[in-house]
Amino acid sequence: MSEHQQREWKAVWRDEYLKWICGFANAEGGVLEIGRSDAGAPVGVADATRLLEEIPNKVRDVLGIMVDVNLREEAGQALLEIVVPAYPSPVSYKGEYHYRSGSTKQELKGAALSRFLLRKQGLHWDGVPLPGLTLDDCQPAALQAFRSRAARSGRVDEAVLEDSDAALLASLQLEEGHYLKRATALLFGSQPERFAPGAYIKLGFFITDDDLRYQDEIHGDLFAQVEKTLELLHSKYLKAYIRYEGIQRVERYLFPLQALREALLNAVIHKDYASGIPIQISVYDQQIVLWNPGQLPEHWTQRQLLAKHPSHPFNPLLASAFFRAGYVESWGRGIEKILSECRKHGIPPPLFDSSLSGLMLTFRADPTQLTEALGDAARAWLAEAPAVTPPTTQETTQETTQETTQEISPATVRGKLLALLREQSAITRRELATQLGLSPDGVKYHLSKLRAEGAIRHVGPTKSGHWEVLK
Repeated sequence: MSEHQQREWKAVWRDEYLKWICGFANAEGGVLEIGRSDAGAPVGVADATRLLEEIPNKVRDVLGIMVDVNLREEAGQALLEIVVPAYPSPVSYKGEYHYRSGSTKQELKGAALSRFLLRKQGLHWDGVPLPGLTLDDCQPAALQAFRSRAARSGRVDEAVLEDSDAALLASLQLEEGHYLKRATALLFGSQPERFAPGAYIKLGFFITDDDLRYQDEIHGDLFAQVEKTLELLHSKYLKAYIRYEGIQRVERYLFPLQALREALLNAVIHKDYASGIPIQISVYDQQIVLWNPGQLPEHWTQRQLLAKHPSHPFNPLLASAFFRAGYVESWGRGIEKILSECRKHGIPPPLFDSSLSGLMLTFRADPTQLTEALGDAARAWLAEAPAVTPPTTQETTQETTQETTQEISPATVRGKLLALLREQSAITRRELATQLGLSPDGVKYHLSKLRAEGAIRHVGPTKSGHWEVLK
């Protein structure tokens, strides 16, 4: 027996444990046992009879809920078992909202508290009425563009599309009484960020994680953001590899455009807009990483996400509008479509990571296609190190030149680098270059590789800090 999501042990009773009861009530319910050590051994409760009467009264007076308190005996020791049901409405402890997550108790604040209170009311962030937002804040062009897309999709009644803007918003459930909802500002607003800071997309091309070459920010209504981002990816950020079928030249992108489109739509629809953080897309030669400040549905695992599952949008009104405009399906097939497109394109399935404060999706290029796109230098590199994904052309040329002139392999260079860093943690890049017989740029390249592998890290300022060898 051990502590878990719905069980907590305490050796003695303190009134502050009302917070733990509050946390259980706001989550899935649970049992708080008084008279057990942290290891689970029964140590007994002094004045158990008195507490049997006092605790239910304190819970009722402070938290406003009812709990069962039972007297148990184990190994000759008296234990109190406080059984807390899950409550459908929010429960507060003196104005604080606590929540049981795993085997810990958390006090909810900020965006997390807002999400919790909305969920307890059966609401979502995008469905909250927004005082100050009027029809005048909506772009006529955005509304007309939606009408055109919805007419092509056939998912909105023609009579509605021909009606007024106010009637159209009402049919999309974007109004409540005299107010328009938050989703309206995101879908059709002329300045969405006035009502939802961070409601935009950042797009950047990286050579390495710390070497950003160029970037763009995409603002505007969500439909325009999706279209502009896809256009920029296609025209500015993505590389294609070339082959010939007879005399015909054929270009094919390293990453499946339909999969990227689906991933982008998922990020826009499922994003947690209360976070105030933009969606971020990092493009490298060998991979594309999409990060979205969102979260999996409550109690979902990553395994459930990757399996066939019902539609469960974080922002149902946004999902409905994109569905009616013909951008997405309504059956939770987004992940399935992404995996299918990757298979057809001949690249590995993307990597999903929900352990960060958001959701990260990483597309990886096929090494063979990558060398075709990046040229002879990458092919030479791949021949030297077939088990490693090739770097960019510039990096490959640099490393190949170093190997030719120095007649040592990258592994040997990095082994010597690690030895020097262990012996002289404050050594500079220029000093490393002198001792290894490399250029400072060559040293920079190998250091960046070791950093990416998690082998080293630099602590402190660039000039006065020191290196730590982790592997």
